[in-house]
Parts: sequence; C-alpha cells; structure tokens
Amino acid sequence: MLTYLIRQSRNLMIAAALASIATGVCSVLLLTQINAALTAETHAERMVLAWRFAAFAVAAMLTHMVSSVLFERLNQSAHANLRRFISARVMAADFRRLEEIGGPKVQSALSEHSARVADFFVSFPIILVNSIIVAGCLVYMAWLSWQVFLAAIITIVLGSLGYHLAHVRAIRHLDLAAREQDNLFDHFRSLVEGAKELRLHAAKRRRFADDVLGTSIETVRRERAFGMSVFLVSSAWGKFLIYGFIGLVLFLLVGDVEGRARIMTGFALVFLYMVAPLENLLVVLPHANMASVSGARIDEITQQLEDSAGVAADPAAAVSPPLESLVLKGVSHRYYHEGVDDLFTLGPIDLTFRPGEITFLVGGNGSGKTSLAKLLVGLYRPEEGRILLNGESIGDSNRDRYRQTFSTVFPDFHLFEQMLHAPSGDLDAQGNALLEKLHLQHKVQVRDGAFTTRALSQGQRKRLALAVTYLEDRPFIVFDEWAADQDPVFKEVFYRELLPELRAKGKSVLVISHDDRYFHLGDRLIRMENGQVVAVETRAESLLMSEPGVGLAAVA
Repeated sequence: MLTYLIRQSRNLMIAAALASIATGVCSVLLLTQINAALTAETHAERMVLAWRFAAFAVAAMLTHMVSSVLFERLNQSAHANLRRFISARVMAADFRRLEEIGGPKVQSALSEHSARVADFFVSFPIILVNSIIVAGCLVYMAWLSWQVFLAAIITIVLGSLGYHLAHVRAIRHLDLAAREQDNLFDHFRSLVEGAKELRLHAAKRRRFADDVLGTSIETVRRERAFGMSVFLVSSAWGKFLIYGFIGLVLFLLVGDVEGRARIMTGFALVFLYMVAPLENLLVVLPHANMASVSGARIDEITQQLEDSAGVAADPAAAVSPPLESLVLKGVSHRYYHEGVDDLFTLGPIDLTFRPGEITFLVGGNGSGKTSLAKLLVGLYRPEEGRILLNGESIGDSNRDRYRQTFSTVFPDFHLFEQMLHAPSGDLDAQGNALLEKLHLQHKVQVRDGAFTTRALSQGQRKRLALAVTYLEDRPFIVFDEWAADQDPVFKEVFYRELLPELRAKGKSVLVISHDDRYFHLGDRLIRMENGQVVAVETRAESLLMSEPGVGLAAVA
C-alpha cells in the first residue's frame, strides 16, 4: 500500500525528501560551525564562521519550511488517493464477495486505517531529517575519533537488536487490535441502527454495552496499549544506551591527552546535538509501525475484494440495453445458508421473461426468492447454466452492461441523497410529480436533483425508492416485498395503478410478495420451495383451474 501511494505521488515525494535531506545536512553543518567556533583563535576566523553559521541557519529554516509544506500536501494527497483506491476496489468487487467481507471492514479501511497510513507521510520528514542528523553526527565522530565511532556503532547495533525483538512482539498485538477494530465498527453501527431495540429492552442494552461493545472496546484498548507499551519500553532502552554511550566516551575512551577539555567539549556538543534527533526517532518509529500494520490490513481487505470477478470495465455500461427476452437456462447458485448451517443450492432454474409482463414470485422464508432476484439482475454469478439477454450469453465481460437492464427495490435498499440520474432540465418536475402521486409532496421535494430530506418512515422511504425506479426508466424492474411496509391505501395504488402502468409502458416487472389477494392482477405466478421453482402458472391457466374470482390466488 505504501508503495502504491509513493508511486502515485512520486515527484512530490522526491521533492519533499530532498528538502528534508537538505534540512538534515544544514543542521549537521551548523553543528560543525558551532564546534569550530568554540576552538577559533582569531576574530577574523570567528567572523567567517559567523557568516557561514548564518547561511546554514537560513538554509535550514527554508528547507524545513519547504519540506513541511510538501509533506503536508503529500499527506492530504495520500489520504485522498488511498480513499479513492479503496472505493474503486469496493465498487469493482463482486457483490457476493462484498457481502462476505462486510461493511464494517471496508469502513474501517476507509477511515482509521487509511488515516494512519496517510499520517505516516507527516512523520516521514521527522524520520528522514533526524536520520540525516544522526548519520552526520556519526560521520563527524568518525572524523574526530575512530574509537568513539566504533563505540557508537556497537551502541546502535545493541539498540537495533532490542528494538527488533520488541517490534516482533508489539506488531502481533497491534495486528490483533486492528482486526478487532473491524468488529468494533460493526458494533458502532448496531449502536445506532439498533437504538429502538436497546431502549426497549434494558437487559439487552446492558449486555450489549458490557459484553459486546464494552468487550470489543476493551480488547482494542488492551492490545493496542500493550503493543505501544512494548515500543515505549524499547524506546527507553534506546535512551539508556545513548546515555551509557555518552558516559563511556566521557569517562573511559577520552583519556588524559593534550587538549582534553577541547576534545571533551566537542564530543559533548555532538552528543547533546544528537540526543534529541535520536529520541524523536524512537518516538516516531512506533507510529510508523502502526501505519505499517494498517497498510497491511488495507492490503488484505483490498486483496480479498480483488480475488473475484467483479465489475469489468465496459464503456457501454452506462446505457441500458433494450429488453426483448431474458432467459435463464439451468441456472444454479450455491451459498451458505444460516437456516440449515450448510451450503444452499438455488436451482437449476429455467425461466423466461418478456417485456410488458408482470410476474409474481412467492415462497416461504428461506426458499431462495431474494437470491433468485439477485441472480437474475446480475448481482450474483451463476455457478452453472446460462443467462441470455436478447439471445446474448452473459459472462464476466458483459455482466455490468447487463445489470443496466434493471431497477430494483430490495428490502435493504439504500437511498442516496442525490438522485444521480443523467442531468435533465425537467428531472425535478418529474420527481415532484411522482412524489405527489405517492402522497409525499408535503414531506419531501426534489430540488436540483436531490431529495430535501430522507428522514422518513420506512414505508415513505420505500415510496421514494419507487420514485427513483420510475425515473431510471429501465426495461426490467424488481420489487422485493415493496408493499410489506405500506398501508392498505398504498398497497391498492401499487398493485392496481402502478404495476399496470409499468406493464403498459412495456416494462417487465418481477414482484416478490405475499399479498395473495392481488396475484390475479399478474400475468403469471412463480412459486419456489427450497431453492427450486415448483410451479409456474399463467393467469389464463389459473383462471381455468380455480373458482371464479379467485384467479392466481389458488396457486398460492
């Protein structure tokens, strides 16, 4: 993930890195001028050093400004690129795979994980500048004394070994915290979406707060605190080695030599100058490691999204293809079914749909009605059999274009604030006319292609979704239990006015419903049991087989 982000902003990254390197070099040069000034013997020599010092100080300030601004821009660019990257993978993913991964993991990747990875670019100049300063100080030490330089290298090796051992232990706990955080996002969603149930059941509310939400929060806190504590302990170990190294040099390595005070002053200055950058490195590196953990988590989630055939790039996908015939031949689909705790097989199914036809689909809970609808509209891929639109076989290469044939209202539908239709001068007028027909004109309006509010009851929101399907004007419309949340007045409007109106427009309509009193208004009825189509009755056949006035209700 970090490689991807760096590749996306390569030029900006190089410019910011060069500015940071220049800042570090100027800081080390400032140190050399200070040390030289302490040993300067003449006024003229000190004046030359003063001008050099001023030049290096101004250069350090300017390069630091440039570096900070560039890395802040890089941070914002990285955050935006990362969100675009994840969003593109989500939109291109196979729908079934997206259902399996779940929304909380995706939301976690888009929010906290992506923020941590992007924040790495803010800490990167600190790491780079301080690394340059420390490296420059070591080079200066080697120039002053190779014995002191050798002791410094031994100290760094010991510190790095301790840090590596701590890193292995800490990353394991930080990774556990990152995984539990995905569950925590799911609990946060339940906290809002389950607000009614929690307020109506005190015992359930307490158990959710203590055993579910509280346990998840505590797990994230405990694992993250332990992981970061290990890093902080390793940081303290590093500081101890630094001061131990200073003591070793000051009291053992520099003996009673000529000019000892001058030598000790030079080394002390280098040490003091180097301690702060070293401490900054020890503080920032744990956060860089957390960014690494988050980056790995994002990689894992996006890899799961990519390990399936999703939305293939198709320039013609924005256009709804005409519907002359839609045929399912021996179509089968398998998925895990919680009711039987095993794989559930839908099909094989053979069905044909035509324009200007209303089809009712009925069956018990768990019979596969919604899964068949998702298979029909292209959200699920058939493991066996073929789907043919106007005689053309549907595969991964043209599935997205095929999906543009349909408008749907599923029970878990989502209403976007913007209607997201192609720009049209009379879109608002058409939308408001539909809202008036659905008796929603006093609750909501369409302005500039957007709903003025979505804070409505479930039944009213479904009527808004119905208005959206009308405006989309697709050849095939699927209603999955649309009337379940409607009062009798709107059920009458839906079945006796809207459906016949859609049929008159030449639309093919599939209605999943339990309202058997309206089945006689359809052209045919399909009944399902245990993933199989067990009966297909046309209106004429049913009228002949049933008592007068009953119609398709006899089949249900």
